Amino acid sequence: MPNRFRSSSVVSCLFLLGVATSMLHAQQNKAIYSEAEVPEYTLPDPLVAEDGTKIESASQWTERRRPELLELFEKEVYGKAPPAPEKISYEVTESSDDALGGIARRRQVAIQLTDDPKGPVLNVLMYLPKTDKPVPTFMTLNFYGNASINSDPAIHLPEGWLRNNKEKGVEDHKATEKLRGASEARWPVETIVKNGYGLATAYYGDIDPDYDDGFQNGIHPYFYEEGQTKPKPDQWGSIAAWAWGLSRAMDYLEENPEIDGEKVIVMGHSRLGKTSLWAGATDPRFAAVISNNSGCGGAALSRRRFGESVKRINTSFPHWFCDNFVQYNHNEDACPVDQHQLIALMAPRPCLVCSAEGDRWADPRGEFLSAHYASPVYELLGVEGLTTEKMPPVEQPVLSRLGYVIRTEEHNVKPRDWDRYMKFADAHVVGKKD
Repeated sequence: MPNRFRSSSVVSCLFLLGVATSMLHAQQNKAIYSEAEVPEYTLPDPLVAEDGTKIESASQWTERRRPELLELFEKEVYGKAPPAPEKISYEVTESSDDALGGIARRRQVAIQLTDDPKGPVLNVLMYLPKTDKPVPTFMTLNFYGNASINSDPAIHLPEGWLRNNKEKGVEDHKATEKLRGASEARWPVETIVKNGYGLATAYYGDIDPDYDDGFQNGIHPYFYEEGQTKPKPDQWGSIAAWAWGLSRAMDYLEENPEIDGEKVIVMGHSRLGKTSLWAGATDPRFAAVISNNSGCGGAALSRRRFGESVKRINTSFPHWFCDNFVQYNHNEDACPVDQHQLIALMAPRPCLVCSAEGDRWADPRGEFLSAHYASPVYELLGVEGLTTEKMPPVEQPVLSRLGYVIRTEEHNVKPRDWDRYMKFADAHVVGKKD
């Protein structure tokens, strides 16, 4: 008669194994906020191809390693986006040459994102200096609609879904008049214009609303194959969709004679900082890339597991990345890429990584280390990399071509952040001298 019960020794071993496994999971689920708790890790070398070949020339990087890394990030992290529509169409919905008290030109443009006229429309708001010359311009997405960045009553209120926030004037996922200027502390528009830069911004929810509904809203369904109901495991999540939308805005900015299409700087904060990095990686038309407090899945090294981990971000925001990325939950070392290689994909273009001392969830040190370990790629391509070996003190920005800044305070965008963005762009995009 078969024995239906394990011996006490076997049961004890299984019990101890279960306890150890439970302890490991508890340890993995606990957010790390101490450098002493960061696990040992080995980073994949951006200058070693997948077959072990060392990358020793600019041509090897451009023709072999960069496409290889881009494909790995598409397949394993962000997902592959579809190509641009054959032709973009747009409509100038409002225009003024006497905005912001007479210092700026204002333009509002509706960009059709698909060949289907019923498809999503990206509404771009621009403020431009008054000049006859094409202007360098910051292109960035916003969280609450264009009307939130400034109290200018001429800005169109967003009509689509927004995250509820009564303080900002969003109720039942709809904008109210209270939304106007609700986020203007993050957007020193007048200062930007007075410094000779244009600002182009659009609401990220125009491209893909930021909630998980299985990709039935937003841009994704317009690119499904017959019978398809959601992206394949290696196809675009929301971050890749937002980055794709930034490229569609770039399509328009290139055509606009008021904009210097060779001097467009893509910038983003938080999840939109992740987006700006992916947009910069996939679209070399962006002259420079700036990420602010982008953290896990952005500038911070995933293998450090510091603050927000891959498991936590995939659990909280299952729509941001492609489904393949889930296999690296509590398994970061198995991923063939890490975020320093994402930073390297910007090379040789200027890239600025910005952190905040109080934003430990985004792992400021991990963001610095990504820039540090991307630096050899910049140097291989014959340009300046990060010009410091050590993480700089707070409020002492390193604005080299591959730059890094950490300031005091929390997860946010401050006016002095914009001062540094413009100083960085002055040096590496516009070519202004101090």
